[in-house]
Amino acid sequence: MTTTAFEPAPAGTGTALSLTGATRIYGAGETGVIALRDVSLELRQSSWTAVMGPSGSGKSTLLQVAAGLDRVDSGRVVLGGTDITHASDQERTELRRERIGFVFQNFNLIGALTAEQNVALPLELAGRPPGRDTVRQALALVGLGERATHRPRELSGGQQQRVAIARAMITRPQVLFADEPTGALDSAAARVVLELMREMTRSGQTILMVTHDPAAAAAADETVFLRDGQLIDRVAGADATTIASRLVVLEARR
Repeated sequence: MTTTAFEPAPAGTGTALSLTGATRIYGAGETGVIALRDVSLELRQSSWTAVMGPSGSGKSTLLQVAAGLDRVDSGRVVLGGTDITHASDQERTELRRERIGFVFQNFNLIGALTAEQNVALPLELAGRPPGRDTVRQALALVGLGERATHRPRELSGGQQQRVAIARAMITRPQVLFADEPTGALDSAAARVVLELMREMTRSGQTILMVTHDPAAAAAADETVFLRDGQLIDRVAGADATTIASRLVVLEARR
């Protein structure tokens, strides 16, 4: 793996993302479900926060409202100093295109495109096609400089995830949102991806990651725990055993 630094979007040393009293309700009346209940969370620049909790605890909803994919019913969401709580659909689309990145469990690469074409795609769609050198550098940063012309089927799962990370990072996002980024990988490939994400934070990137894996969460700076839509616990610098124990307690209290 190369040790060259990533270059995330310029930002200060303050808050990269904050949620204040964020509440999201699906449905109405007696059939309404409170997916997120009065959650307040602040992510500092260059920090890596993992989100854990039992199934149905609100993890995915938290990620979606923080990334502007969904709206809160009450509360406030601020990204990089911009209040996006009441942003229009067009403003949210531009926000996702210009200021945030996504990495998913299943990579979401386009099979017909090469690695370099997949990486270039976000900027192509934004009307700002990158030069080949820029794309090749992004792939080199994730250790895949020699795989630029390979298609996803010619890459391992871990390599595909690294292509997905390069694709997310080429736009220099203020916050990278990762949804189970190691969930489809074996332990060796997962370690490489987690090491890569740590290198990103050293270069100023902010990461919010949903995971079910205590080992992945232990790689982050802090882990927050949700249950029934509420943020009920958080630990900083904990190892995988400690995190797993906290999760077992949450499951037992359901």
